[in-house]
Amino acid sequence: MKIDIIEHEGPYQVGVIIGSLSKESINRRLANALTGLAPEGFEFFEISYADLPLYNRDFDADYPQVALDFKDAVASADALLFVTPEYNRSLPGALKNAIDWGSRPWGQNVWAHKPVGVIGASSGAIGTAVGQQSLRSTLSFLNARQMSAPEAYIQYTPGLVDDEGRVTNPGTEDFLRQFMTAFAEYTVRVLTVIPQS
Repeated sequence: MKIDIIEHEGPYQVGVIIGSLSKESINRRLANALTGLAPEGFEFFEISYADLPLYNRDFDADYPQVALDFKDAVASADALLFVTPEYNRSLPGALKNAIDWGSRPWGQNVWAHKPVGVIGASSGAIGTAVGQQSLRSTLSFLNARQMSAPEAYIQYTPGLVDDEGRVTNPGTEDFLRQFMTAFAEYTVRVLTVIPQS
């Protein structure tokens, strides 16, 4: 059997999905910092889901435009970067709702085969570890291609990311740069094996 390997050409478009709807979210600050630490050849855009109503399968017969627009934005991305807090030892409800919208109607799952990175920050010492596991479980079921390592659970301290999006702790900055390099390399590998249409 012959297998054709198709090289995807950059620049790569990465959709950033922030797990908090708060404009002052520390995860929004982290996301802004991460985009500045990525290698060349990667461009980032935020995928908003703030206007999605609560998912209800009754919508499947006539998907609302806001949900179609959300799915189109996800589909347009070469890869996805989730930057999320942890709520009550799980992923935020609004984020789960957005993921549900993207997975429906049945058979039209927009998450399948997308290269995905997961990272998050909290003020607590475990830095979203449990919430990320909840998110990863859902993404696994939806057949997203998750980067499993390195893992990144960031304990956010005041001033860690300044107003210009710079990481002020050199050790943390180096770790996050390595994370983004690994995510970039992973994205290229996945898109080489599973070219996106």
